Amino acid sequence: MYLGMIVGAYGYAYFSPTIIAQLGYASIHANLLSTPPWAAAFVFAMSVAIFSDYLAHRFIFALTCILIAMIGFIVLLVPNLPTSVYYGSLFLAAPGAYSAMPVIVCWFNTNLGGHLKRSVGSAWQIGFGNIGGIMATYVFLPNTAPRFVLGKGFCIGFLGLAVLSTVIYFVGCTWENKRRDERVCGHSHLSEEEMNRLGDAHPDFRYIL
Repeated sequence: MYLGMIVGAYGYAYFSPTIIAQLGYASIHANLLSTPPWAAAFVFAMSVAIFSDYLAHRFIFALTCILIAMIGFIVLLVPNLPTSVYYGSLFLAAPGAYSAMPVIVCWFNTNLGGHLKRSVGSAWQIGFGNIGGIMATYVFLPNTAPRFVLGKGFCIGFLGLAVLSTVIYFVGCTWENKRRDERVCGHSHLSEEEMNRLGDAHPDFRYIL
């Protein structure tokens, strides 16, 4: 999930001024115009965080944000649209990508029980996922300007990977919760301390969806 999001998010972060410059704006103006989508992303991310925590739910928020980012990149890929439409699509790509990432990070880490598993798991998620940042730097090539079809298509593809991974993770967590609800507890021989050490393997632990 995180790897798929990172490619789109870093691709946007690295090259949004370049993309805006290709719309006909000078470099300084392009950098200034790259600011409003970030402001929109901040407001949207805070709103998603509040409602996601209030409802104690992650899947719908993660999936919705990823799809919003995908729509933004798809619009950028469509030829011969008005400049205002291309610029408006940045207000989908940035908020979608940068709201989905924290939801995915929190969702995964919350579902890891115990400090040891959580510390290793979070390090693995961030470390492996950030490989996508390396990929993103090499797909917006100068010889693909001005449309950067390769880079935008690459971002869309990895956002699709994020969608698929998110759905699989949700289904897996749902299935495991149901299995635990139906299973007869087999840990009665364990002490309370041993039960606590089980973390998310504890029979009473339920994964957040």
